[in-house]
Amino acid sequence: MERKPLSVKKESPPREVPVLLLVLLLATILVLNGLLYLCLSNQDGSLGHAGADPSLCPLGYFRLGAMKNCSPWLSCEAISKEVRKLKRVGEGAVKKVFLSEWKENKVVLSQLTSPELQEDFLHGLKMLKALQSKHVVRLLGFCERHFTILTEYHPLGSLRGLNETLSIPKYKVLDTWHRRLMLALDYVGIIRFLHSSPLGTLVMCDSNDLAKVLSQYLLTSDFRVLVNDLDALPLVNRSAGILVKCGHRELRGDFVAPEQRWPHGEEVPFDDDLMPAYDEKTDIWKIPDVSNFLLGHVEGSDIVRLHLFDIHASCKKKDPAERPSAQEVLDTYRKVLTLLTREAAMPGTREML
Repeated sequence: MERKPLSVKKESPPREVPVLLLVLLLATILVLNGLLYLCLSNQDGSLGHAGADPSLCPLGYFRLGAMKNCSPWLSCEAISKEVRKLKRVGEGAVKKVFLSEWKENKVVLSQLTSPELQEDFLHGLKMLKALQSKHVVRLLGFCERHFTILTEYHPLGSLRGLNETLSIPKYKVLDTWHRRLMLALDYVGIIRFLHSSPLGTLVMCDSNDLAKVLSQYLLTSDFRVLVNDLDALPLVNRSAGILVKCGHRELRGDFVAPEQRWPHGEEVPFDDDLMPAYDEKTDIWKIPDVSNFLLGHVEGSDIVRLHLFDIHASCKKKDPAERPSAQEVLDTYRKVLTLLTREAAMPGTREML
């Protein structure tokens, strides 16, 4: 009896699934990359009168805590009747600062320290009113005749205490290169905002050493950075020949920009009349030092520094005209954040490609 030959299975053609998966992976990465960049751009996008206010209240109004509706800035009478001082929490050259309470909300009450500094105090109030935005501490009210300002309270305090805050057990999980880079990006975003503010190009003059700079900024409970002190914020208009000098005394040290230092040597006594004025590029010079502090020494922070090396080297150019604008620095920070976030999410991508 003739036996039928055994049927032989035809080999299936090689599957194309790995290639398809790779294509899908690359497409996903590109989409995520685009979405992340758009998200970052929207954080600091085009600003109207004073930028997008997270409280969604119009200028002259605020919303705090569990408030459902926006309230007008508190007047002299309202501050006098409704705000209760709890304790003094600080004092600077211009203002004494008190932790206070308004309708069961913690707030900050600032008052003039000395009549001789009225002009500085009122300038700071003017800036605070005009620059209300997501970059600036929220104004709740003021009383010019009593030299009083009421602002939102942020319990984590100034950026000077960042490392101490991140060492607290409940915050240690946030002590990462990504979170720290986001704080640095916030800081550069504030400088960019001040350099292109609704009032013109403003220079952060109260910044002669790192500790002083950090004290001007607040760390919010959701780990964002806000500028808090706007008392020394002069206007630059180079086309109109308007430049600035940050104070009337000699500035020393490597933290301040070269153009802020006395140019005539030790043999010539300092004379403010002979000291040349300068522009907003002094703020750019200080960015690498502030960012270096914000990045800290956590795992991955050295990689971030490596990616920021070129832009930081440009910030330290001796000639102010050769330094990048705050917008250029911000764009670079965003690109580095996007790149490193993508690589952290897809660690094998580089090898696959």
